[in-house]
Amino acid sequence: MTLSRTFAGLCFALAGSSVAAQESDPIARGDYLVNTSGCHDCHTPWIMGANGPEPDTTRALSGHPADETIEAPAVVPEGWTMAANLTSTAWSGPWGVSFTANLTPDPETGVLRDMSETQFIETIRNGRHMGQGRPLLPPMPWPAYRNMTDADLAAIYAYLQQVTPIRNPVPEPLSPAQ
Repeated sequence: MTLSRTFAGLCFALAGSSVAAQESDPIARGDYLVNTSGCHDCHTPWIMGANGPEPDTTRALSGHPADETIEAPAVVPEGWTMAANLTSTAWSGPWGVSFTANLTPDPETGVLRDMSETQFIETIRNGRHMGQGRPLLPPMPWPAYRNMTDADLAAIYAYLQQVTPIRNPVPEPLSPAQ
């Protein structure tokens, strides 16, 4: 057997064991889904690093930083749909300003603190806060995520319940400029 075939077999075996672990452990599956589905792209504030923008892992999944005040929608130039702030946690467009939620299990400021697994799944399925409230605002790609299985969404919920809680009150959305 050649070295490359041995290496390929080892990689396949490791990938297979990873998939098996995910199937038997919802938290491992949720970790995989959160880290491959772009959740950190918006829910983790970005900072300027040595090589450009990068996620601030000390504030992973904590949403829009409470200490960054935005009082009015940005003026979006003609031909543009939306604008994002420097941390990639506030988005301005025709809907006003949306702020990414704190997905950590902080008991005071985490959006999931009062949300059951069923409500979380319903939120993603129908694009409404708490499964029945106001519409989820752009850029939340819930129309794509709604295609995930109930098991995958439950795994994401389970994973988010055990990440490090970060106290970070996120503001409510701002209405469009009049």
